[in-house]
Amino acid sequence: MTITNYTVQSTPRFSIFSEDQKETLFNALLTVLSRTGADVHHEGARELFARHGCSANGLRVRIPPHLVQQALASAPRSTTVYSWDGTHQITIEQGRSYFGPGPTPPNFIDPDTLKRRPYLRKDATTVARVCDALPNIGYVQSLGSISDVTSELADVYEFADMIRNTTKIVMNWAFCRDNVESMHQIGIAMAGGEELFRRRPNFVFYGEPISPLVSGFHAIDKCMYCAEHRIPQVYTPCCIGGATVPATHAGQILVALSEALVGVVAAQLISPGTCVVVGGVQSILDMRRSIYSYGAPELGLMSAALTEMAHYCGLPMFSTSGCTDTKKLELQSGVEAALSIHAAMLSGAEFVHDNGYTESGITGDVFQLVLDDEIIGMARCIERGIEVTPETMAVDVIGAVGPGGHYLEQDHTLEHFRSHWRPTMMERGAHEDWEGRGRPTMRDRIIDKTRDIIEHYEGPIGQVPAEANEQIEAILAAAEKRVAAEAGSS
Repeated sequence: MTITNYTVQSTPRFSIFSEDQKETLFNALLTVLSRTGADVHHEGARELFARHGCSANGLRVRIPPHLVQQALASAPRSTTVYSWDGTHQITIEQGRSYFGPGPTPPNFIDPDTLKRRPYLRKDATTVARVCDALPNIGYVQSLGSISDVTSELADVYEFADMIRNTTKIVMNWAFCRDNVESMHQIGIAMAGGEELFRRRPNFVFYGEPISPLVSGFHAIDKCMYCAEHRIPQVYTPCCIGGATVPATHAGQILVALSEALVGVVAAQLISPGTCVVVGGVQSILDMRRSIYSYGAPELGLMSAALTEMAHYCGLPMFSTSGCTDTKKLELQSGVEAALSIHAAMLSGAEFVHDNGYTESGITGDVFQLVLDDEIIGMARCIERGIEVTPETMAVDVIGAVGPGGHYLEQDHTLEHFRSHWRPTMMERGAHEDWEGRGRPTMRDRIIDKTRDIIEHYEGPIGQVPAEANEQIEAILAAAEKRVAAEAGSS
């Protein structure tokens, strides 16, 4: 592993693999896809692959190397996604990392009681507003799966409430194609029309194949819908080292990339040039406790390694950080989050999710998210690297001050000290000041800051056009009727 500053770009990055190792892994990827292949539980997708020269026997699809190469050549390296009001945008490109929460934990830490409870509809609004207020959170996911609405539409309600409570980009997931279509309609309503959405998409869709080497019906069906409508999407597996993929890290990365490439190829066959992000959660099964570890150092290592392979393929990466196996905000959660955030930042992954995950991905915690925001700010300071110019070397200033002097009154200091990273919660004051403030711990400061945001941060809800709100409510009502009709006919 090496850490270096590039000649032109001063951002520090580290490298896990040598060029020879990356080439070896890529060639093995082509072998896995062409020789072993993947099971695709979708007749239309299998027919699509077969029409373009793939072997399709039963569920098994084997993809020839030239088709993989063709897909990688057409998949874009850069795509821009916009907030619904046009105030924010994300350019998905190498060299810039955007951090956000993750979706779907069934539990949530109640901001008032600090107790673990089921995730509720109101929590999607809370998470969106907190994300909107945090400067280092670049996009919004829910940190949970809603339990107090029609279960088949929990994903749709979640998206409707998130997008109306943030001016940042939203990344959403769905149970099925019909729900993706409802979300697409919500995105169109928020954008102000279908043509505006097509030119300025306001969400990135997140879907998952199943390890090992399975694209389930709904996963590939949703992937195909997004490709048909040119919706930027993530197609990434959640691999468990030693359980659903090999226990060796190289084997895990190879399987993960192979699973993701099935979606990349399918999307490019449908709509060449449509954006597909690969990656996913990569960690190990703790064999002593039978838990999928979100705090293991292997998570940061393999996420960085997979980022390197994604970039070698010319694809953007969906990485993982800011998560912990512990059950409450404490020292362990800070240590585990800091290590994975730092690894993700130095790897250069484009999207980094699951910030705010606790209890091995079972519980979302907005307090953890606020802590992660502070850590991300620190990591950004390191990511900026050190600029070396005549101005920053300050040779003349050093000469003017000379030995034994100080720089407090120098114009050069006044011009540059504001570039230093400034904490919002880290303790740097004198002991007497800290005593006078009641000896607050980091946990105390995080709770105070989070509750202040929830109580006082207004967010954009009052800015959402009335027409868009009406359309969204109509879309939700139509979805309820659809689900009721499906239940009645079954």
